[in-house]
Amino acid sequence: MHFLATVSSIAVLLATPAWAQTGNPAGMTPGTPQTAPGVPAPHQPNQPDRLFVREAAIGGMAEVELGKLAAQKGRSDAVKEFARRMVEDHTKANDRLLGLAKQDGIVPPDELDREHRAMRAEFEKASGDEFDRAYVQGQVQEHQKTAQLLEWEIGSGQDAELKSFASETLPVVLQHLRMARNVEAQVTGKVP
Repeated sequence: MHFLATVSSIAVLLATPAWAQTGNPAGMTPGTPQTAPGVPAPHQPNQPDRLFVREAAIGGMAEVELGKLAAQKGRSDAVKEFARRMVEDHTKANDRLLGLAKQDGIVPPDELDREHRAMRAEFEKASGDEFDRAYVQGQVQEHQKTAQLLEWEIGSGQDAELKSFASETLPVVLQHLRMARNVEAQVTGKVP
């Protein structure tokens, strides 16, 4: 549901009036300070940048919170180790993203959205093998969505530093996705 809402938001942004996009594939807002014609000044995020920060911040917070939960509740050593890695890697990425957002004057959310709160509540109720399966299956889905979000920022963002962050983070997220699929195979018996 959250992914559908994100995609819908992206579609709305892409469907802005033609006059707002003429000669401007990045969707630069009229009046944006420029260093050269068509080149926005540093720290001038566009709407896709702002949406990216919002969604990436929520996803990053969820990774840390759910990872901490999985490190405690997980039954499998593979799940616990994966969860610890998610907490470590996503804490670093979150800190960097928050610093970039602050430079751009973007205030990211400071709490999980409804979808991730519901996910956390479901995980809190689960235990044992049921918890492990739910957690890693959720991780596969979340990392697929995050990879798409990063690719979207790379193609649609305006702020050079946020785009660079997305480009540098994408290989790590794809590695996490492979890891999640491997752990999923271990706990469910499915071949990745």
